[in-house]
Amino acid sequence: MSKSGYPESLQESLAKVRETRSKRIKLAKKQRYYDRLSPNEYQKVLHKYHPDYAPEGRKVLKVGPNKGDLLQKELSDILQGQPWIVPDAFDKRLKSPDLNTDVLIIGGGGAGSAAALLASEQGVNVTVATKLRHGDANTMMAEGGIQAADLPYDSPYYHFLDAFGGGHFTNDKNLLRALVLDAPLVIQWLETLGVMFDKETDGTMKELKGGGLCRRRMHSSKDMIGMEIMRVLRDEVQNKVDKIKILEFCPAVELLLDETGTIGGAILYNLDNQEFIVVKAKAVILATGGYGRLHLHGFATTNHYGATGDGLVLGYRLGIPLRNLKYAQFHPTGAVFPEQSAGMLITEKVRTLGAEPVNCDGERFCHPLEPRDVESALIIRECVERGKGVVTPTGRVGVWLDSPMIDMIWGEGTVEKVLASKYLQFKRYGIDISQEPMLIFPTLHYQNGGLSINEWGETIIPGLFAAGEVSGGVHGDNRLMGNSLLDINVFGRRAGAKAAVFAKKRKRMKALTLRHLEEYLKALKMAKIKPQIKSPIILPDYRNQEAKAKMLG
Repeated sequence: MSKSGYPESLQESLAKVRETRSKRIKLAKKQRYYDRLSPNEYQKVLHKYHPDYAPEGRKVLKVGPNKGDLLQKELSDILQGQPWIVPDAFDKRLKSPDLNTDVLIIGGGGAGSAAALLASEQGVNVTVATKLRHGDANTMMAEGGIQAADLPYDSPYYHFLDAFGGGHFTNDKNLLRALVLDAPLVIQWLETLGVMFDKETDGTMKELKGGGLCRRRMHSSKDMIGMEIMRVLRDEVQNKVDKIKILEFCPAVELLLDETGTIGGAILYNLDNQEFIVVKAKAVILATGGYGRLHLHGFATTNHYGATGDGLVLGYRLGIPLRNLKYAQFHPTGAVFPEQSAGMLITEKVRTLGAEPVNCDGERFCHPLEPRDVESALIIRECVERGKGVVTPTGRVGVWLDSPMIDMIWGEGTVEKVLASKYLQFKRYGIDISQEPMLIFPTLHYQNGGLSINEWGETIIPGLFAAGEVSGGVHGDNRLMGNSLLDINVFGRRAGAKAAVFAKKRKRMKALTLRHLEEYLKALKMAKIKPQIKSPIILPDYRNQEAKAKMLG
C-alpha cells in the first residue's frame, strides 16, 4: 500500500474505514444504502442541527421593506451598513457622468456574461463592471453539473417537482417554471458556443443523478463544469469588443435613480486608483453573486474572494424586497484536511458516483444523497452530538467521504479520470483520493434567496434587473445540485434580453439622483442605528486584531 497522506493521529480511524469498506461495497453494488429519512424526520434534524434553524446568531432588520425579519447577524449588518458615499458630495458629478451606456451589468461571472451576450445581440452598447477580474466568480468554482431534462425518460415536469420539493415548497413557481422549461435550450446554447459536455460513445449526453433528483439529468464536464462554462462565456464576451466594454476591479458601491424613480446607473469604485466612477445607464442588471465570504455562523466557505453580498445591499437600499434568505445553503462536503483546503468544495458528484459518508469507526450514518441541507444536518449531528467525528491536528472535526469506493464500483482509474480536478488538488498534498477517503464537514456554499424578481429578472424598480445568486425565489429555501449553473444561464439570458429591450425603448432620461440614499440614511437615524461597518464591504477582512493594531489609522 502506498504511503498515507494523513498524519499518524488519523491512521486508527482510517484503518476502521478500510475494514468496513468491502462490506459496504457489496451493499452499494446492490443499491442498498442507509435508509432515507421521511419528510417529518427531515424537519426534526433540520431544526435540531442545521446552523440556520437555531435561534442564535440572528439580528432583526429595523429598516427597509423586510423590516422585522430575523436574519443572520452578518447579513443584517451589511443591509444596515454605512454607505461609502455622501449624497451631497456627488451633486455635480451626477450632472456630468464619467461613462454613458445602454446596459450596465454589475458582475462578471456566469450570469453577468450570459446577460451581456444576450443584450449585445439586441444591438445595444453593454458595459460589464466586475469587482475582480472577468470570470472571478462562483461560476468558475462549480464542479458537479448542470441540470436539464433532455433525455426521453425525463421531462421538465419531473425537474420542477424535484426542485420544488428540494426547496421545501417555498420556491416561486413562475421562476421555477422558467428555469426548468429553458433548461434544454440552455444546454443546446452552451454546446453551440463551445462547452464540452461529457458524452457517451454514441454521442448522447452522459447524465448522472444528484441529491434529491428522481431522474438522471446532471450534465457535466468531468468535475470542472463551472470552469468550462465560464471559459466559453468569457471568451464569447471578450470577442465582442465593439459591443461589450469590460471594467475590471470596479465594484459598484451605489445605484442611481433618475427623477422619475427609474434606474439611472451606478457609482463604481476603481480598486486600482481608488476613484469613484459615475456611470449613466438606461438599464442595469445586478449579477453580483452571493454572500459566502460573510462566513455566516463562523463557517468556512466554498465561495470566491469577492462574494460579499454587494447586490443585496444595493438593491435593498432602493426598497427591493428580499425573499428566502432565512436559510443559507451549507454544502455537506467541504474539505477539512489538509488545512490549506479548509472549506473547499468537494463536489456532490463524489457521492453521486458511490462514495459514502462514514464516521470515525467507518460506519454509515446517513443516505449519501439526501438533500443538501438534510445531509449537512446529519453530518453535524454525527460529529457534535454523537461524538463520532474525526479531529484533525488543528482541531477541526469532520467525517470521512469514502472516495476509494468509486474505483471499486466503476473500475480502476475512474476517480482520476472523472474527478480529475479534485484528484490533483489532493495529490498536491500527498493524498490519493482513489486510495484514501477525504475528510469533510459542511461549509457555507450558497445564498438560497435574494432580491425579488419576476420571470424576466425584473425588480420593482423600472429598468433594474437581477440574475443569478443575487436574486431569490428560484430555489426556495434550499437549492438542489446543478440548478445554480442553470439559474445563471436561464435568468442571465432572460435579464440581458429584456434589459436591452428596455434600454432601446427609453429615449430620454431625467436627471440622476441619490435621493433614495438620503431616505435610507434618514431611516437608519430614525431607527437609532449607528452602523459599525461600511457596506457593500467589497472584500472580506481577514486581518486579526493584533495585525490591525499595528497599522496606521
